[in-house]
Amino acid sequence: MATLEFKGKQFVYAHHLTVPFRPLVIDEKLSLPPKGEKPTLDDNLIIHADNLHGLKALVPTFAGAIDIIIIDPPYNTGEEGWCYSDQVNSPLMREWVKKNSPVDKEDLERHDKWMCMMWPRLQLLNELLSDDGLIAVMIDDNEVFHLGCLMDAVFGAHHRLACAPWQTDPSGGKSKGALRIGHEYVLIYRKGSEDSLARQQLETGELDLEDEIGKYRKGRELLKWGGASLREDREKAWYGLPNPKGEEVFPVRNDGRQGRWRWGAKHPLILQALSGKPVFHWERRPFDPGVKVQGQTERWVPYQKIRKESREFGWSTWLDRHGVNADGTEEIKAIFGNKIFDTPKPVSLLKWLIGLHVDDDAIVLDSFAGSGTTGHAVVSANQDDEGSRRFILVQMPEELAETHPAYKMGFRDVAHVTAERMRRVMKGYKWEGTAKKELYSRPMNFTALKKAAEILGTVEGVENLEGKDYDRVVKSVEQDTLKVTGEKKITEKVEGLGGSFTFCTLGDEITMDGLLSGKKMPDYESLAKYVFYTATGQTLAKVPKPKTDWFIGETENYRVHLIYRPDRDWLRGNEAMLDAPTVEKIAGGLDKQHKALVFAPAKFMSQRELTPRRVEFCQLPYAIYRILGD
Repeated sequence: MATLEFKGKQFVYAHHLTVPFRPLVIDEKLSLPPKGEKPTLDDNLIIHADNLHGLKALVPTFAGAIDIIIIDPPYNTGEEGWCYSDQVNSPLMREWVKKNSPVDKEDLERHDKWMCMMWPRLQLLNELLSDDGLIAVMIDDNEVFHLGCLMDAVFGAHHRLACAPWQTDPSGGKSKGALRIGHEYVLIYRKGSEDSLARQQLETGELDLEDEIGKYRKGRELLKWGGASLREDREKAWYGLPNPKGEEVFPVRNDGRQGRWRWGAKHPLILQALSGKPVFHWERRPFDPGVKVQGQTERWVPYQKIRKESREFGWSTWLDRHGVNADGTEEIKAIFGNKIFDTPKPVSLLKWLIGLHVDDDAIVLDSFAGSGTTGHAVVSANQDDEGSRRFILVQMPEELAETHPAYKMGFRDVAHVTAERMRRVMKGYKWEGTAKKELYSRPMNFTALKKAAEILGTVEGVENLEGKDYDRVVKSVEQDTLKVTGEKKITEKVEGLGGSFTFCTLGDEITMDGLLSGKKMPDYESLAKYVFYTATGQTLAKVPKPKTDWFIGETENYRVHLIYRPDRDWLRGNEAMLDAPTVEKIAGGLDKQHKALVFAPAKFMSQRELTPRRVEFCQLPYAIYRILGD
């Protein structure tokens, strides 16, 4: 069996495991919280940090919870002058990779360095991605082959969905050679299940059911499956819906566990269902054999009603209708009044990638955020379908040169451009011109020509329904596609898309020396999530306020406790020690199934005394270890 080898692989193979954990620290001045509220880590996030450390900071909270990952890493053309400076614990690596030394065309080992940079980041992204999540990576010819090998090694070749060509320049690009390359690539992989992979809807199909409104067919189950599908993963997606008998039904899974709905309570169809409208098709479905919930062996399950005659197809991966590089540049110029960022991706391409996942409350991560196009695409998609998606953008510290257009506008770091773009997109910005929005599109082929009358009727319906919101509606055929576009003249300001975000940096590394002597110690919640994840491999959605037994959460076999305060003097005192009275309280909360893991700076009792009480001591923080499989 073939294996992937490159210089430095043996040193970076497990580097993601050695990256120290640093908690997220909120910067209130650069955040844009909801009006009247303070910024929180439950909002959209912009993280100003090296993305390797930024990804590690996300793991305790978001491991297995990210639905969509979209990244645009350095293309390694030899002209960007990107630097590889990961502090890999190897003298040979540090000698080979000079700190802050640009990787250019003269570097004959630039492909090896690029793969060394990507390997640990892909490993952490894989850890963050949900079981039914998707990852899309943009790249060009310089590294597409190496990237494919890396993605196969990390995510599995059998999980590759597409190597999709994206037309970046219809003219064929700037090259004057015999072969002009006007395209790049998007490599798309899934983590595991295809349950959340969206399908393209085309007209045709049969509506075989009927209610008081009209004909319909049974669509997808409303209960969320795959990754992040339990109540604790999205507490806001746990709520009751009225079944045909008027009874309140909650999202209970077939195995009896509390699950969650795919849509939040503010989704338009959910609001209709709560008002009594027949939005969902309901069926009685059995629990797994031997499972009973409140004495019942069956449960009510809602399915979406599809009222459009349609048939599902996989999306075409020939991406020639989803924006080009010039569109991304025009979007930046409209927002800032100047081209202050080179080669930004168009919002339309990112929205298409986001649309591949069916969940409208998906968490979308971009760890090479750049100008923030992914965040822009998320809030734009939410406005289109009233979704509640969240974005997490990670942008490394990157100072702007004095000659850079953004520097002349007052920006000093790329991350500040990222945050300002999102601020303007959410609140609105001054602009004069014609705003355009695609209202309908349909590939034109021989089958479409046979349905010309039907398609023209659809176009007329779109024009009548949405035309009032625009100055004019333009119908055109471009690149074999019929497009209906709404145009509206803007003379003063583009209206904001709404939303909010929290701007973060990273705190100090968590070490024992840092806890006892550091000036910036992690707060209780951050450390609790960290020790819980590193000990159990599971994420902790919510951390309870500290009580006398210091309980923070439990797994199937363990109850986890953390004795800690972000106070140096307190940590050095007797109150921070695991003592007999605290052990009594902890042991009193155990049942026959559970043992206790207690994290604390030190203890007054030996492990020999603790073991009969089914209590295990773990010293903060370097004795943390996984208990999976125990």
